[in-house]
Amino acid sequence: MKSHALFSLTLMLPIASSIPSESYAASPKEAHVFVGTYTGAKSKGIYLHRLNLESGALSEPQLVAETPSPSFLAIHPSQRFLYAANEVGTFNNKPSGAVTAFSIDPKSGQLTQLNQQASEGSGPCHLVVDRTGRNVLVANYGAGSVTVLPTQLDGRLSPASASIQHKGSSTNPQRQEAPHAHSINLDASNQFAVVADLGLDQVLVYKFEPVKGSLIPNSPAFTTLKPGAGPRHFSFHPSGKFGYVINELHSSVTSFAYNANQGTLTELQTLSTIPGPVPPGNSTAEVQVHPSGKFLYGSNRGHNSIAIYQIDPAKGTLTHVGNESTRGKTPRNFGIDPSGKFLLAANQDSDSISVFAIHPSSGKLSPIGEPIPSPMPVCIKFLPRR
Repeated sequence: MKSHALFSLTLMLPIASSIPSESYAASPKEAHVFVGTYTGAKSKGIYLHRLNLESGALSEPQLVAETPSPSFLAIHPSQRFLYAANEVGTFNNKPSGAVTAFSIDPKSGQLTQLNQQASEGSGPCHLVVDRTGRNVLVANYGAGSVTVLPTQLDGRLSPASASIQHKGSSTNPQRQEAPHAHSINLDASNQFAVVADLGLDQVLVYKFEPVKGSLIPNSPAFTTLKPGAGPRHFSFHPSGKFGYVINELHSSVTSFAYNANQGTLTELQTLSTIPGPVPPGNSTAEVQVHPSGKFLYGSNRGHNSIAIYQIDPAKGTLTHVGNESTRGKTPRNFGIDPSGKFLLAANQDSDSISVFAIHPSSGKLSPIGEPIPSPMPVCIKFLPRR
């Protein structure tokens, strides 16, 4: 394993995943769009589309890496490496999923596998690279645990430096019989990791130390949601003052005030993701704040729509603007391109991606062209071409 002693020097120039989109040199006209999938009869791994950042035109998919069920993706701050959560129950004959590291060809977008490591828990479904690029943090849904995998200078992954098993359950006997860590996110300071656990109805907070790759429960260690809510994904506001969690089982979004010094969340409000009665069988999936900080978006599976909210810049509270059909079935993850002009919705069960233009003042979505075929799309990540 290579030392990280020179890591800050090696990555000083390309780092900063938090750099705003304006700092991309020469305003790229095209972005690589990497798509994570569930593999099977339709999909073989990770696919690449190309997005025209002026017109919103999206190319047909190209297979760029074969790997089992890469359901969620994360790109290294250097933009040289991509990491995929292989959402499987067994790896190397042990009850664990895996995380696969790839190098990215900057011109073609082709991926070359570097190595794999156990996620130290079954069903890894979400991951993020910390802002120094030293670690990949993973949420294991099946096991209800979180893990830290250090990175090496060449992008390869080392074995876990930390792994924490959640304990407990909540009120829904079918979905909350045990912990189910569904997402992990880092705040702007890179000092706190926020984990939404669907099985516990909790948003947990950990102190994170990137050099050691360690996680320590914060004090308080968690915030509790309404029983049966099922918190799934979380998104920080660009100001660092607020955070939002989407609740899968209650079809709702909860807003929080965030104390960046203490790593604490204080609930502000909870709103439905559906206008009117929630249709039977609906569940939510993704939540993201627009790069401008003006809008919040959340996906509904069943209602097959994106919920749109305006954000009060002073209070962090939400006002429901409306819902836009995703023009497909079961929108799981979606992505907002770094310029903030376009939203791409991954329609898992209709094997398509829909492109929408984002209205800069209202946040409303307007469809561009017809949905583009894409096999079993689950996760969308952008990499502007330099």
